[in-house]
This record gives sequence, structure tokens and C-alpha cells, in this order.
Amino acid sequence: MIVLCACAKVHDSCVFSIRVPKLRKSSRATAASCVHPVLQDSGEEKQWTCSNTACVCPELKLTMTLCLWLIVVAPVCCWGQGPVDTGDSGVFQPQSALTDMEFASVSTYHGPGNTDPRPNNKLPILLWWSSNLFPHFPGDTERVDCAHSSCLVTSNRKVQLYRRTASIIFYGTDFRAYEAPLPRLAHQTWALFHEESPMNNYLLSHSVGIRLFNYTATFRRESDYPLTLQWLPSLDYLLKAPAVPLQEKNRWRRAGLAPVLYMQSHCDVPSDRDRYVQELRKYIEIDSYGKCLNNKPLPDYLEDTSTATGEDRRFMTFVGRYKFHLALENGLCPDYMTEKLWRPMHQGCVPIYRGSSLVVDWLPNNHSAILIDDFPSPRDLAEFIKTLDQDDAEYLRYLEYKTPSEITNLRLLEGLESREWGVNDMSKPNYLNGFECFVCDRENERLAAVKAHRKNPQQNLPPHPKMANNSHMGCPLPSPGYGPVESIDPNDSWLQMWPQDYWQSLDQAEGLESLIRHNVSDPSLLWQHIQSIAVRRSRGQ
Repeated sequence: MIVLCACAKVHDSCVFSIRVPKLRKSSRATAASCVHPVLQDSGEEKQWTCSNTACVCPELKLTMTLCLWLIVVAPVCCWGQGPVDTGDSGVFQPQSALTDMEFASVSTYHGPGNTDPRPNNKLPILLWWSSNLFPHFPGDTERVDCAHSSCLVTSNRKVQLYRRTASIIFYGTDFRAYEAPLPRLAHQTWALFHEESPMNNYLLSHSVGIRLFNYTATFRRESDYPLTLQWLPSLDYLLKAPAVPLQEKNRWRRAGLAPVLYMQSHCDVPSDRDRYVQELRKYIEIDSYGKCLNNKPLPDYLEDTSTATGEDRRFMTFVGRYKFHLALENGLCPDYMTEKLWRPMHQGCVPIYRGSSLVVDWLPNNHSAILIDDFPSPRDLAEFIKTLDQDDAEYLRYLEYKTPSEITNLRLLEGLESREWGVNDMSKPNYLNGFECFVCDRENERLAAVKAHRKNPQQNLPPHPKMANNSHMGCPLPSPGYGPVESIDPNDSWLQMWPQDYWQSLDQAEGLESLIRHNVSDPSLLWQHIQSIAVRRSRGQ
């Protein structure tokens, strides 16, 4: 969940606002320039003529506004990026009441270090397709002055076909193939912001889906604007003294408290964590307070869900009594790490973790969490926990990172130090505004390169095509939390839901790519294209 904050200048005073947007849960095309001949798998250079548009890409000349660019290796056609300042005919006419005059009326503010002299009616436009996530309010349009350049940003979809709309920013959870802005225009890039669970939209975990986007901000370190440490506010968050000292934890153990805590109310998730916990508790005592596998009620003063999942002092003390916390993410994907991992460490408890397969790259040191996948079975894990529960000296080794000198992971330290966005840090932009400016600066660079190339193609190369790849998301097919998939009842709710959702998302990604490739304007035709793809596949075509 994202909380949006903004500081706006109104009548020479700063007004601070906060809003929690209502987000929905969810169940391709790249930057290229037509000046290049098409590259096919053979490496030969050939021309490409667009079938459903009145355009042609002759060799080394730009005489059109829309084209297809065939990607090397994969036989997938993607839209190129032509110049924004094309003629005023056809789809590039603004189909709305938002005129240059109206855009020019947006208040102008120049940020520190920004010397962009252009008036508002000369700036490229960024369209936030998910209006619930628009990081400016009140209103639906704002001028942003970033580190190197300026843009106008808006959540008004009426500017989708406007000739100055250079990029569309999507929120991954809300992205629907059957609602995509079609036709995809040659001069526009697509940007993806997706910091939430992979379960929210598996379309993005398929190569054909993620390749729709030119810029990405995801939890993967390989994305253009990485959000990997989004759930770790600061180094001090880790260094905070344990909420409950070990001596008191041991007293609670002698009083009958289980060694392990499990608190989940979101059941039947792709990681199938409940199936593993159900097997684990055959071998070790686990206190489960949530709706999933519940065996203990929460105290009355913690029954409020907002209290039981936040940083409330009483909640922290309550869960801090436990020596070990089961910390299982709802989805498994490299670099997807949430409060499930960082909050137990903040509280001074040892997380028993499953989630990111690369979590060791980010842990404070090599003995700060117990990794489920390091053990061949739940029984083996239970025996290890029991041994650690009886050995205070060995247990305390897992809390040594509370001493600054014991945090030895340079990647973690450098990641926290170098990120330009902040968490609860008003001295830095939040990552929504940060990514917005990232896209703004990159789009201004691209448009300047396009303009320079058009002016002197012999001296200035066109901008290099930019496209996301599977490393920007690339989450695997959901697998059972415990045991082989063949051992699961065919009527099992997890089996009927998540593997099917994963493959249906691939169908939708391929269908959307087909719509874009055929220059279709109506996204409701998605299902026809999916059916056509399925028929061709069944025929071996």
C-alpha cells in the first residue's frame, strides 16, 4: 500500500497533504526509431512496411509517424518511437478539451538546479494511466521540474492521443490487457511502476508482457529504477534495540509461549505458505494468530487489524516476545522482500524466511535470518530451531547486526546510501515522484536526440531503442509450498487458482502484443486475438 505525500506552494505558503489511494487488486512494444531498417533473426537488414497504417520506413529516411520494429532473436514486432512534433493530422490531434492554452495555465515552479526555460505549452506530457496513483493533488495536472528537465504530468486520459504526450505511466497492479490504451502510438513510450507482489499481475512476469514497457520501477535490482529496499526505511531501523530482551523471551518460553510465531490473514496465496507451515507445526510448536491456520486468538486490544499489522508499540511488544517469526512472502520472486523480512529484524526477532531466492544478497550479514530453503524438509528445520532455542549464545549471533560494526554487507549499505528516494524521509522524494522524474528526464533526452537526428541524420545517431526484459520482473510459476504438485488434490483451491492464473496471464500478454502488432484500436478484441493464437498453436503454427 502506498501513501502519497506532497508539499505544494499555495499563495507563498507550503501546504502539506497526505492521501491513501484506493487501489485495486488484479487478477508489450518498445522504444525504437523508424530510421533503422528492420533486423530479423538472420541479422539481415530489410525494410518494413506497416500493413494497417499509411506509413513506410524507407532506408535511412524518416517519412512516417508509425512503424513496426522487429526485435532480434524473438519474432515479435514492437512499436517504434517517432518524433513527437509531427504533423497535426490523424491520431496525433488532441481528442479532448485540454488545449495548449489550458496546459500553459498550470502554475510554474522551477526546482533547485533546474534551468529548463521552456513554457508549459512546450513541455512533453507524461500521462499517469492509473489515476488513483497520481502523485499530485489537488487537480489532475501539474508541472514537474526534475533534476535536469521539466514535464507536464496529468491523470486525464483525454490526452492519450495528444501529440505532446510522450510517455504513459502504468501501475502494475491496475494494468489490464483488456483496458490498455490502444492503438499504441509510435511516438509514445510506456513506463511501468510495480512495487507490489508478483501475485497482483502475473502478466508482467512473462517476457512478452514485460517487453511492452520501455522504463520500469520494480522490486528487481535490474529494473531501471529499482525499489528493492522499499520496505527498509533506514539502517537505523535495523539497529534499533530488540523490543523484548532475550531474558524476557526465555521467561515467556518457560511460561508456555511457543518458540515460533505465525501471523497471517491472507490465505491461499501463490507461495502456498500455509501448506508449508501446516507441515512444519507437526514437528515444532507454532502460535498462529491470524485467520490462516489460526490456533490462538489475538488479545482484545490488538483485534483492530490496523494495529495488529503496524508499528504500534503494544503490537511490537506482543510479537517481540517470540524468539522466531515465520516470515513467508505471499509470492516468490528474486528481490521481492517486504516487511515480512525486515520487521522481525527491527523487533529483534529471528525471521524464518522464504520469499526472494536472492535474499542473502541483502541481509546485514551471513547469520541474521534462517532460510527455509536451506533445509531439506520441515522436520530438519524444526530440529534446527529447537537447538537454537536452547542455546542463548548461538541465538544472539543472529542479532549481532544490531551492532553497526557487525553489518558487513556492503551491497545493503551502498543500496541504502545511494537510493535517491526515501521512506518516511521528507528530505528525499518518495519513489512515485522519483520515478516520474526519472521518466521525465529520460524522455527529454530521447526527444532531444530524435530532434538532433532529424536535423542532421549523418552527424547524429537516432536514440537507441529501449525495452524492458524478463530480469525486470520475471517471477516463476507458483509451486506448492510443500511436496510435489502431483500429490495435491485436483480440487485444491490453490491448485485451481494460481498456476491457472499464471498461464492465463501469459495468454493475455500474447493477446495484447497481437493487438499492438496489428494496430488495433479496440482493446475489447483481446479475447478474439487470444483465441486465434490458441487455434494457431493447436495446429502447430
